Amino acid sequence: MSTVVDELGARLKTYEGRAAAVAGRGKDPVNEPMIRHWCEAMGDTNPAYEGPDAVAPPTMLQAWTMGGLSGHTGRTGAYDELFDLLDAAGCTSVVATDCEQEYLRPLRPGAEVTFDAVIESVSDRKTTKLGTGYFVTTRMDVRVGPDLVGTHRFRILKYAPARQKQEQKQKQGQEQKGARARRPRPVVNRDNAGFWEGVERHQLLIQRCTDCGTLRHPWLPGCNACGGLDWDTVEASGEGTVYSYVVMHHPPFPAFAPPYAVGLIELAEGVRLVSNVVGVPFDKVRIGLPVRLEFQRYDEPRGSGDEDGPLVLPVFRVQEGREGGVG
Repeated sequence: MSTVVDELGARLKTYEGRAAAVAGRGKDPVNEPMIRHWCEAMGDTNPAYEGPDAVAPPTMLQAWTMGGLSGHTGRTGAYDELFDLLDAAGCTSVVATDCEQEYLRPLRPGAEVTFDAVIESVSDRKTTKLGTGYFVTTRMDVRVGPDLVGTHRFRILKYAPARQKQEQKQKQGQEQKGARARRPRPVVNRDNAGFWEGVERHQLLIQRCTDCGTLRHPWLPGCNACGGLDWDTVEASGEGTVYSYVVMHHPPFPAFAPPYAVGLIELAEGVRLVSNVVGVPFDKVRIGLPVRLEFQRYDEPRGSGDEDGPLVLPVFRVQEGREGGVG
């Protein structure tokens, strides 16, 4: 078995340095509408990204190279061959692990980008909690004319799912047929612990930079407006409106009963957060609908050895008599 794996690893290594895309060309020039959509989606109000001297946000680097559903004509067969080898060896699952970008000069509206991509490295065989496989790293060099403007490295794990994991999922599925499923718990870390501590006290706390006064959500270690590291909190009034929303039909999750509405809520303070919209049927949710914060408690079955107490989450209830919404 190990001999087969070693042989596979050696074959995969032969793809290092081979081109994945040659003379690729962005389908559209750098343009103001795409920059505007990006900034609105990210909540980025940096003045450098608008006006006659606007530049594109550096983190949009990959956006100008994406081929959409039809792909790019400059793509080579080497990357597909590499994946075919991995699939044939049982490494049929994939997860993106990280990306690295380097920005060498700003991109301005009207610039036409070209790019080349290379299979930079294939790791030795690795065993992870997900399964056993190989990390594959590609590097894309982005140019305007002859000038290199940025580099994008993208790393994935192509792996064979762990048998134990599959068996565990099957067992959980069988157990959940006869028992109420448990909702996912929030991931709490040192950067957002204060937010969840506030939720437990039925307070929705918003971070505020003490240097420039900018409010921010989600919680971050530093201010995205001025870079300041010092902050305090402001308690939200609870008033808000539905800025955008989706209705979840699929895929089904055992702890949830689709269809249900998930809203991007704009608070009266100006920040936005994602939460459930309750109090009306999913098909009555509309953009502009006034909502009011409340805290919902879920008394759920505990897992084996689980020390967690009841789950408390902020949700937003449609204000009575305002079900008609706006628009």
